[in-house]
Amino acid sequence: MTSGRTVVRSAPGKLFVAGEYAVVEPGTPAVLVAVDREITVTVAPLDTADVVVSSDLVPGAVTWRWLDGRLRAPGTEDGETAGHGALTHVVSAVETVRRLLVERGLPLPGLDISISSRLHDDGRKYGLGSSGAVTVATIDAVTSLCGLDLSLDARYRLALISSAGIDPKGSGGDLAASTWGGWIAYQAPDRDFVRDLARRHGIGEALRTPWPGLSVRRLPAPRGLALEVGWTGNPASTTALVSGLHRGTWRGTASHRAFVETSTDFVRASITALEAGDDQGLLRQIRRARQELARLDDEVGLGIFTPALTALCTAAETVGGAAKPSGAGGGDCGIALLDAGATHDISHVRQRWAAAGVLTLPVGPAPEGIEE
Repeated sequence: MTSGRTVVRSAPGKLFVAGEYAVVEPGTPAVLVAVDREITVTVAPLDTADVVVSSDLVPGAVTWRWLDGRLRAPGTEDGETAGHGALTHVVSAVETVRRLLVERGLPLPGLDISISSRLHDDGRKYGLGSSGAVTVATIDAVTSLCGLDLSLDARYRLALISSAGIDPKGSGGDLAASTWGGWIAYQAPDRDFVRDLARRHGIGEALRTPWPGLSVRRLPAPRGLALEVGWTGNPASTTALVSGLHRGTWRGTASHRAFVETSTDFVRASITALEAGDDQGLLRQIRRARQELARLDDEVGLGIFTPALTALCTAAETVGGAAKPSGAGGGDCGIALLDAGATHDISHVRQRWAAAGVLTLPVGPAPEGIEE
């Protein structure tokens, strides 16, 4: 049974434009764009202390109960999610908000949380940053219900603290794109520093203290380029692919340092091109980004480029555009930047994508978020 007001919040998904993999290093830049598909979280207070979560991605509602500051589903051991991995990020977000409320001497009511996703289709994952979007939307909805008036920066920080408890290697770029919207330049903070700060000094202190490496700023969209997005039909695990680099001996080598330096160079040049309205300059940098990802793939053997992603890139470049995998690769999405006025070329690329088994997704850039 619920009582009181209901809060509804949405957060968009994201695409990496340039800088993936290198961005996991603190202070290393990337460019991302939020997409005009989102996850929506609806929260209402419950008359009990439970947290009940329902989602269009899992069957039925799951009831979670508090035990020593953590949420537990009935019949599970510590750290388990009752087989509902899709809810892990929601649970972590609620636990993080509760930690902040406890520090401020405020209660967390029982919560009835409902989640709907436009980043999936019939349960299919498109690789548009659904984990980040649901984390950001849950943080926003629960803090709003509890009367916390937080800035975009504070909501991003809560989301990163929440996500770092699940995947400390994640850059948080998806969280930033889902929080700020639009096109952004992003540099990840030192997540070990953030986790230690929150653990030792509390969430509130972690919201106030400068985070080494962190930078987020908005960028203008390209003036005359259309963003086309293709889905390969092969869902990929960003966590698994990024972890592949950490498990090996490549990280810390001269090759790794060269990759980070090259990535930093073409990302900064991409930012300069966007700010100057230099579409051709941006295309050149996106082609460099593709080439460097291909070099990394050849050297480390992660499987970033699948045949479908290679075909996606080739099709765009034959009409003078630029394309690359977006995110970790290995499947999921690729992006292409094409002359927005060349409708025949755009149609030609889409036809070639379809022949290669790549589905053109009807998504575009999301508008910037509004600072409340």
